[in-house]
Formats: sequence, C-alpha cells, structure tokens
Amino acid sequence: MSRFVLITPSSDFEQKLRLAVAGGLQGHVKSLPASVLGGDPSSVLDQLALEQPEVLVFGPGIALEDALRLAIIVDVKFPEVSVVLVHEDHPEIALQAMRAGVRDILTPLADVASIRAQLERACQAFATRQRTETQLPRKKQNGRVIGVFSPKGGVGKTTIATNLAVGLGKMAPMSVVIVDLDLQFGDVGTGLYLNPEYSVLDAVSGAATQDSMVLKAFLTPHSSGIYALCGPRNPADADRISSEQITRLIQQLALEFRFVVVDTGPGLTEPSLAALEQCTDAVWVTAMDVPSVRGLRTGLDVLNQLNLMPKARHVVLNFADTKTGLSVQDIEATLMAPVDISVPRSRAITMATNRGVPLLQDRVRDPATKSMTDLVERFDERAAPPRKLHRRVVVR
Repeated sequence: MSRFVLITPSSDFEQKLRLAVAGGLQGHVKSLPASVLGGDPSSVLDQLALEQPEVLVFGPGIALEDALRLAIIVDVKFPEVSVVLVHEDHPEIALQAMRAGVRDILTPLADVASIRAQLERACQAFATRQRTETQLPRKKQNGRVIGVFSPKGGVGKTTIATNLAVGLGKMAPMSVVIVDLDLQFGDVGTGLYLNPEYSVLDAVSGAATQDSMVLKAFLTPHSSGIYALCGPRNPADADRISSEQITRLIQQLALEFRFVVVDTGPGLTEPSLAALEQCTDAVWVTAMDVPSVRGLRTGLDVLNQLNLMPKARHVVLNFADTKTGLSVQDIEATLMAPVDISVPRSRAITMATNRGVPLLQDRVRDPATKSMTDLVERFDERAAPPRKLHRRVVVR
C-alpha cells in the first residue's frame, strides 16, 4: 500500500515530491511510468486498487488529455481519492480539470514546501470524503432515459434534444449525457460545437462494454456541464453497431447519470426501437405541417401495436406559426393526443443552431427560450406536479 501514487516521466519532479513526503508526511510514494497512460486503463486501475492511495498525482511531462481521461475514470471508480494535476494554471485548463474530477492543480515550478502543503490538503480531503462515504452510503439507481423521436426528418429534433440536455445540465450539473443515435448523419456534435475524439462506435466496443468507468472516458465534456456521445464520423460505421449494443450502452449510462437524453434518427429504425425499449420518457417532435403530423400519428399507431410506448410521453410542436393553415386543435385531433409544448418559429433558434450554441446555454431572450425551458421543467423532479400533465398550448 502506498499513500501517494505519482505518474510522470520527470525524475526531477519525482525527487521533489519524495522529499516533500519525507519532510513531514506519513506514507510511501509509488511511482508509475508515464507509459501506463497509453495502454489499457484497467492496468492502471488494478495498480490503484492494489496500492489503495489517498492521493494520485499526474506529474509534468504527460499529455493533458491522457491525464484527464484517466482522472474521469478514477473519479468514478475511486471517488475518495484526491487527484492532483501538475500543470500551468490556466482558466480553461482548470475548468477541464475540474470536470474530470481533479481536486487541485499544482504548478510544475512548485518548491518542496509547496508540494508538501498541497499533498497534506489532498490527504485531508481524502479523509473527509472517506468518512462521508462511510456515513452516507449511496444507493445505485437508474437514471431517467429521455428519447427524442420523430418519424419525419427536418422537424428540429436535434435542436430540441441538445437544448433539453443543456437545460437539464443546469438542473443537474455533470449528471446529464446526450447520446446521438442518428448513427449515419447525426448532428449532436455540430449542435454543441464539439469535435469529439470518440464516438458511439468506441463506446459499444471493447472494455467499455464491461466497465462503465472505461465507458465514461469515451464521453466528450461540454462547456455547459453535460457530456456528449456523438455519432460515428463515417456513415458506414452505423452498420457495425447492433441493437443489442445500443441496449447495453443505454443501460450502462443510466446507471451512471441522472438523465440520459437520446437523440434518434428519423423514422423507426432498429437503433431507435432499441433505444425506445429503454426509455422512461419519449419526447415526440412534429412540425406544423400535414406530412409531419400524419407521419407522427402513423408512428404512434405502430408503436402502440408493438407495445413499445414509454409510460411518460411529451409532444412538442416545433416551428409553431399561426400562418400555416393548421391549428393546435387540428394537430391534436390527428394525433389523438394533446400537444404539450409549442416552440415558435424563431430566428434566435436558427442563429443558435448555426453557432453551435444551444438557446438555453446562452439564455437568449426569446419566446422559444421560454418554450424550451417549459420542456425542461417537465423533468424537474423537485417541482410540484402540475394539476394537469397535458395542457392545451397556445400558438402565437
């Protein structure tokens, strides 16, 4: 057992850290080579399980992305361990580190006394978290899986999904993940202005299918406080992902996150049906035109026949406009279900989509923002339930 584990190729920093520990701290230092970050994360986790450290230090000379990727896994697997990153302090890096579970950042030029003080604080934090974990054991519960569906394309489904995820992220920071299951032409990454290194294909392959801690390393953090799992870059990769893999993926994520938002492709594809079976809630999106409304009605009929309808459903009328020749009553009569949320046609949504910044991320003052917020509030478990779950909306 070692109280401190250090990963770095820098012998100079290792020497300073060992001097800091020897000068007034109890415990031993275990040094691991930087090469362990490039291999299978399970080997590092096995080492940590064996050493049972209080503090894990990512020293200088290792790639930041490698350190943060492992920090995410360690934060979930060993939440009581204090992770310290040795790096130049920069606001953007500090934000990334915080989201990855890093407890503190130490400058590479720190002297022995500063390192000792930092390690002492990290050990105190470990003791506090360990005591809290012992007193208040956490129960593992499945999160809420919210699928966003539409039989027709072009109805703004991804815009609804990304805004919903960002809105839920304000309610439950770092407890929301959005999954892009439009496996051929998904736009979640574009809608969130992300350039992800990994995709759904990585998350349903290899060690990630057996260990949810490894799975989290394939998620892309977003500045709004949510995680994203984007679709494959090559549309041909969609054929390499089975319905069984999607089912397993959603089940894993539901164990790790409070909210799992699933953006599906148009139509009732196999990935969409696999996701639907795991959903606690379904958000049905339609535009204010006859083909979209009829397509949704047909889709709902099919799903009812297959007994695949989640208990909770929410109908969103997108691009709502009084000049389309249709009324809310016409749409509800066709769907044989009430419309719950009406999102007006808005230039602000178009601009936000083109920028890759969801409307709810910037809180733009616009009627569409109010509608999106109303949709998010339907999933706020802290709020008192409304007298009527489904109320007739008004299109202005």
